[in-house]
Amino acid sequence: MGLLAFLKTQFVVHLLIGFVFVVSGLLINSVQLCTLVLWPVNKQLYRRLNCRLAYSLWSQLVMLLEWWSCTECTLFSDQATVDRFGREHAVIILNHNYEIDFLCGWTMCERFGVLGSSKVLAKRELLYVPLIGWTWYFLEIVFCKRRWEEDRDTVVEGLRRLADYPEYMWFLLYCEGTRFTEKKHRVSMEVAASKGLPALKYHLLPRTKGFTTAVQCLRGTVAAVYDVTLNFRGNKNPSLLGILYGKKYEADMCVRRFPLEEIPLDEKEAAQWLHKLYQEKDALQEMYKQKGEFPGEQFKPARRPWTLLNFLAWATFLLSPLFSFALGVFASGSPLLILTFLGFVGAASFGVRRLIGVTEIEKGSSYGNQEFKKKE
Repeated sequence: MGLLAFLKTQFVVHLLIGFVFVVSGLLINSVQLCTLVLWPVNKQLYRRLNCRLAYSLWSQLVMLLEWWSCTECTLFSDQATVDRFGREHAVIILNHNYEIDFLCGWTMCERFGVLGSSKVLAKRELLYVPLIGWTWYFLEIVFCKRRWEEDRDTVVEGLRRLADYPEYMWFLLYCEGTRFTEKKHRVSMEVAASKGLPALKYHLLPRTKGFTTAVQCLRGTVAAVYDVTLNFRGNKNPSLLGILYGKKYEADMCVRRFPLEEIPLDEKEAAQWLHKLYQEKDALQEMYKQKGEFPGEQFKPARRPWTLLNFLAWATFLLSPLFSFALGVFASGSPLLILTFLGFVGAASFGVRRLIGVTEIEKGSSYGNQEFKKKE
C-alpha cells in the first residue's frame, strides 16, 4: 500500500477534510449573508457572486470524487447533445438509486461549467441542514414539503423567479421523489398496477406534478430536458464513505436530450410523456445489466484542476492555524485545555458523520413507503 493509499484510510485525515469543508462552508455562508444587501440594488450581481461562492463549497465534494477517489465518469450520448452542455438552461431528470448519484451529477456540472448555478427541487427538510441547506437558500433553490396542495404556490413562485437567471443553470428533478428501496418499489408498483401503468423494474413510479409544473413555469427559459440514467460498473453500490476512503468507482451515464417544444403543453399529456420516459429508462437499465454499457457514443470529459486548487487553497488557509493551535494546546501541558480540545475534535467528528449520514440510503426518509398509496 502506497503512502497516499494509506492516508486515504486514516480517520484523522478524514477529520481534517471534514474540518476544511465545515469551516470553509461556515465562512462562505457568512459572506453569502452579507451579499443579501445587494439583492434590492443589483439582483444579478448577487446571483453571480453566490454562484461562485457555492462553487467554492460544492467543488470540495467534487474534488473528493474526481481527485481523491479518482472515480471515472463516462457519458453515453451523441456529439450534438454534448456540444450543448453548459451552453443552455436545462432540466435534468436523474434516477435516484445511489448515495452518490447527486455527486456524479455535480461532477458533470463542474466539467461543463454550471456547478455553481446548478439547481434542484429539494425536500424542505434539507433547508435546515447546516452548510447544504443554508447555501441552497442563498442560491434560490426551490424547496417543497412534498405535499402538493401546500407546495403548489411555493414551487410555482420559486420556478418563475428563475426566469431571468443570468448564468446557465441545470435544474435537477428526482421525479421518483425519493431514493429507490425494495420496500418503496413494492408499494410504488402496487400504485402503478392500480392506475393501469406498466411495471418498472429499476425505478419507482415517477411523480408527475413537479415535472409538469417545472416544464410549464420554465418554458421560454429552459431549452431542453436532459434525461440522465446512471449506473455503476461491476454492479457496485458506492457510498460517500467509500469515496472518503478513496475507493474508485466507474460511473456510466446515458444522456438523452429532448427539446422542450417536444414535451406536450397539456398537463395530462406531459405526465404521460414522463411515464413513457421512465419506461424507456427502465429499458436502458435492463440493457446495461445485460451488456454492461448504455447505447450511444462514449465521452469522457476531462476533469478540471479548479476543484483541487480550490480545496488546497482552503486547506492551506485553515489547517495552518489549526496545527499551530493544536501544538500550543499540547505544549501548554494543561489537562483542561487538552481535554477541551479533544472534546472539540470528538464533536467535529460527530458533526461530519452526521453530514455524511444525510446521503445514506438506509437513513433516508420514509417518504414513498406509504405516500404512493395517496393520490398525487
